[in-house]
Amino acid sequence: MSRVLVVNAGSSSLKYQLREHGDGAAEVLAKGTVERIGSADVPDHDAALTQVLDALRDGPGLEGLAGVGHRVVQGGTRYTDPTVVDDDVERGIDELSALAPLHNPPQLAAIRALRAALPDVPQVAVFDTAFHATIPPRAATYAVDAAVAHRYGLRKYGFHGTSVQVVTRRAAAFLGVPVDGCDLVVAHVGNGVSVTAVQGGRSVDTTMGLTPLAGVAMGTRSGDVDPAIVMTLVREAGMSAAEVDDLLNKRSGLKGLAGESDVRAVQSRADAGDEAARAALEVYCYRLSAAVGSFLALVPRVRAVVFTAGVGENAAAVRAAVCAPLEHLGYGVDAALNEAARGPAEAVRIGERVLVVPTDEEAEIADQVLAAVSP
Repeated sequence: MSRVLVVNAGSSSLKYQLREHGDGAAEVLAKGTVERIGSADVPDHDAALTQVLDALRDGPGLEGLAGVGHRVVQGGTRYTDPTVVDDDVERGIDELSALAPLHNPPQLAAIRALRAALPDVPQVAVFDTAFHATIPPRAATYAVDAAVAHRYGLRKYGFHGTSVQVVTRRAAAFLGVPVDGCDLVVAHVGNGVSVTAVQGGRSVDTTMGLTPLAGVAMGTRSGDVDPAIVMTLVREAGMSAAEVDDLLNKRSGLKGLAGESDVRAVQSRADAGDEAARAALEVYCYRLSAAVGSFLALVPRVRAVVFTAGVGENAAAVRAAVCAPLEHLGYGVDAALNEAARGPAEAVRIGERVLVVPTDEEAEIADQVLAAVSP
């Protein structure tokens, strides 16, 4: 049996799980969240991880710790596999922060803190972008000046890759086919939302792009907009780049349309007759349905549309609305099965070719850590 500590660091919070893996089984020994990083009580990520390590030592202990797995959002084209962190990898993650300024810096801070606190334990970076490294150039290339794109790394990277990877494997097992023979369209629908086309078990396109802002409408993110909106806001409204970034990333999507980002709250208001909430959900589901439909057209022999993540696993009304326009293609839902599938513990079918498959990024990260540190 081997223990792995999985760390997911954000700018103001840090989630962790201590897991024990072996003999084909896994157990979560401890998990938790440290919030309000940057406050007087938790001034930085060093302080947050000191709290975590103290709690673990007082609880299940850290004996037999084989490695620490860190979720890192942006690996660029440089890191396409789980990677044991050394000084060079630290510098690489830091350099890639320009492509993920909200995500890579806190994740790097957690890596540095744990390298110092646990110098004899391997630290392994698992990159959200890695699963999407197989996207072909025709899908990853933006139609902008090639020299400018090359200089600044402007291309589609994709995100939620760790989630899509584990969901693809679980869907293949449920369908009774090998992973490399599995063609799917996976909708990861949480506060962040992305759709991925999977062909032969590999990502061939996804809706998120250079950053997690691209694609469909999300909880607080706009998804795709006409790029001229940015120029218009700068020119006509006098907004700065930082203000436009804040608008599109934090005050758009459901938040911008309905005033709040939680799908449950917006759905409840819509059910009670709130027109703004109803209209917001209509936009949200339409964009998601259109993305799923576009990938159904690109990937032959799709075995299933798969919903996963918090909203995808629990919001029956959203799934029904997304699949309704796809029913003529054979991807409709059964009303009773769809209503019953709320947070299922394992993969379930809600239509002839529609599944709900729970994700488990922590389990996938732990597995990748053990693979990376095994001799």
